[in-house]
Amino acid sequence: MANISIEIDNDSGFCFGVVTAIRKAEEELEKSGKLYCLGDIVHNSDEVERLRSKGLITITHEEMSLLHDVKVLLRAHGEPPSTYELARKNNIEIIDATCPVVLQLQRRIKKTYDTENPRPQIVIYGKTGHAEVNGLVGQTSGEAIVVEDTTGLSRIDSDKDIALYSQTTKSPDGLAQIIEAIKQRKSSDTTFNYYDTICRQVSNRVGRLRDFAASHQLILFVSGKKSSNGKILYGKCLEVNPNTHLISNENEIETTWLNGVESIGICGATSTPRWLMERVKERVQSIIETQNG
Repeated sequence: MANISIEIDNDSGFCFGVVTAIRKAEEELEKSGKLYCLGDIVHNSDEVERLRSKGLITITHEEMSLLHDVKVLLRAHGEPPSTYELARKNNIEIIDATCPVVLQLQRRIKKTYDTENPRPQIVIYGKTGHAEVNGLVGQTSGEAIVVEDTTGLSRIDSDKDIALYSQTTKSPDGLAQIIEAIKQRKSSDTTFNYYDTICRQVSNRVGRLRDFAASHQLILFVSGKKSSNGKILYGKCLEVNPNTHLISNENEIETTWLNGVESIGICGATSTPRWLMERVKERVQSIIETQNG
């Protein structure tokens, strides 16, 4: 086991939206030592804990409704208009870290909802209950229909016009399936407009990640359990390399995975911090040294 190569994927890790949110949180914590954040700032419990130790307090919407005269960070996922209304009512200063890609999507959906006449059924391909999706649905006064896969399309009225958008972190293949299924279902005399609103910084990672996964004997994919993007990218690694393991941190590595392996790749989701992948690498090196005696 002496000549084992261990490589961290340089394309893995935080997307720019998450980087911005964390930077804004750290800047405020440097000044005041305390900041509220509405929901986990990123779907990675290790990073959340790191920022908690610096004074970041994660709150729910219900807890926010009880706060007055404080600062609250809105993370990259975005929020519905009701959150901003609550902040105004309670004199809460918003530090808005909504990702620009998400913000643009919110505006597009709101424009469709407010200005198109007759108003089409607004359909969002995304994960029900996901923070970003809640923010998108909020642009339509709660009327948008969320579909997770083609089985959810039965809720759409095929005799009415349809406008389809996508959560920014969904897979392009999944969106293509939804588009095709709607085309087959809809009435011929209705309009169907669909928009590819998937973030290319996320979707473009897939090809490079697959190449990376195929180039190593063992892949350790580091991701928080709550990360939708993590589940998708882990699945892409698994498709090209069956010897891929999903771990939250270095403590979940099983030593037997390293048996007979000469090439190890470490990669992660858009919500995975670089320092956590570095820690996984250090743990792997430690196991190898122990096994080599």
